[in-house]
Amino acid sequence: MPGRSQDEMLMREALALAAQGCALTSPNPCVGAVVTDAAGNVVGRGSHTYDGVKHGEVLALEQAGAKAKGGTLYLNLEPCSHQGRTPPCTAAVIASGVRRVVAAMRDPNPQVAGSGFEQLRAAGIDVTEGLLQAEARRLNEGFAKWIRTRLPLVTLKAAITLDGKIAPPPGGAHAVSHSPTALGSGSASTTYITSEAARAHVQELRHAADAIMVGVGTIVADDPLLTDRTLRPRRRPLQRVVLDSRLRLPLESRVVKTAKSDVIVFCSFAEEKKKKALESLGVRVEQVKLGSADGRPDMQQIVARLGELELTSLLIEGGALVNWAALSSGVVDKVFLYYAPKILAGTGSIPFAAGPGFRHMSDAAYVKHFELHRFGEDFAVEGYLRDPYEGI
Repeated sequence: MPGRSQDEMLMREALALAAQGCALTSPNPCVGAVVTDAAGNVVGRGSHTYDGVKHGEVLALEQAGAKAKGGTLYLNLEPCSHQGRTPPCTAAVIASGVRRVVAAMRDPNPQVAGSGFEQLRAAGIDVTEGLLQAEARRLNEGFAKWIRTRLPLVTLKAAITLDGKIAPPPGGAHAVSHSPTALGSGSASTTYITSEAARAHVQELRHAADAIMVGVGTIVADDPLLTDRTLRPRRRPLQRVVLDSRLRLPLESRVVKTAKSDVIVFCSFAEEKKKKALESLGVRVEQVKLGSADGRPDMQQIVARLGELELTSLLIEGGALVNWAALSSGVVDKVFLYYAPKILAGTGSIPFAAGPGFRHMSDAAYVKHFELHRFGEDFAVEGYLRDPYEGI
């Protein structure tokens, strides 16, 4: 039997194969698999893509063929045990003749949730689960949230000075975080808060997300494209979501000009002529109820609607008002906050979140299970307000 060091090495390879499916599998999970023969030699590899239909373990077993008999299957996620777009993967695993399966985590899908392992064990296959589970869970946290709640995993991203500001006072040379915000004009006087390394990492977050959200003020002030600039392949375009209570989105904005069924505007009040004009240019306009007395669209309803559209992850890159709306509505699952070693100070500088604020310390949004990352001279805090695997 392979030792733990070999198991871990091969599981890391399976995780790397699964990661190749980033932006190519949603709303399915990322799954990678490695098959060894009875002597421990790798004889099959597979990585799932949604358009490829077949799951990673099936692809790996097909590549291995008869050499899989008596061998081991390594994969980051429990094999499915139900009929979906494909037959149950457990049937293929059992038929392959492998004697051992090493899986990093259980499938959070309620239709599976351990039943795949049960079927394998009932067939006499030795099953080990939990190896590198934390890494495996991180890879599929959007899927885990969506498959159980039909809501996307919501990540709030911002670039901040050490004193909690996202821009200097309006009117002067302003700072932008990683892409222009509602607090900047995108002009030559613009300077970024964070380093090039941090801004490059933001593109990784965009690539991993199904949708990105901003307020209309960002569009009016900076005219951003809101695209995934990694140039890596995606199964479907990054959905560009605009919060626009009174439908002020300019027809000449770059987001509108480049719309190809990938721009969604949520409003509470819509003048019919403007609505039809936007729709004629490929923009999807949806009206939602007001979320509060401030006249802004209801964040919970918007997030639920994105889940209905099978978007499993949402990255919010808003300004101060959008940040507060997201936090106060309780839709945020995760934060990724980039800090630059700069201090703006002053009462006119723009805070991370502008609103009434939480009135008591006990009400404050509490970030748990956080990690620190370095990006050049900057650092970032990645943490969770809500565990996407809670209850599993």
